[in-house]
Amino acid sequence: MKSENELTQLLARWKSGEQEAFESLFAAVYEELRKLASGYMRRERPGHTLQTTALVNEAYMRLAPQGTAPGESRLHFFALAAKVMRQILIDHARSRNMAKRGAGAIKLSLDEAVIVSDERAAELVALDDALSELARIDPRQSQIVEMRFFGGLTVDEVAQVLNISSDTVNRDWKVAKAWLYRRISS
Repeated sequence: MKSENELTQLLARWKSGEQEAFESLFAAVYEELRKLASGYMRRERPGHTLQTTALVNEAYMRLAPQGTAPGESRLHFFALAAKVMRQILIDHARSRNMAKRGAGAIKLSLDEAVIVSDERAAELVALDDALSELARIDPRQSQIVEMRFFGGLTVDEVAQVLNISSDTVNRDWKVAKAWLYRRISS
């Protein structure tokens, strides 16, 4: 793993349009991204050894063409990666919910590497819908949920990314969780 300073330099180079910097950055944080993806996949159906790798690779494919770095720190990059991984899982869940049952092959963006049960897919889609609604009401609370739940960032890391206090993150985290629970339960 590269030092924080080296990662910051790679982010700056990527921000200025250097695609090679993104390649180096991704290689440098690959194991951390695998841990993040592994956290997502622990919530999914077990038994598929390539799930984590497929999720990281799909995130790479979606991040690579963006050409602009998300902020200026490792935490900003991981916040973006978390958002991208969340969207991959949501897209996958939506495609599973729309797919018809029965014979015939189903094409999925992650092939069959990320298998989400029908029940889990519905929950994930409901969470995404509620989170999107929360983003319209309170974007900061939505970001906090995304970074904490999907990104695995600590309260202090979220506070640093959003440039707010840890106490504010804790308060918003509690309020957002309660709001989401009520929204999804209704």
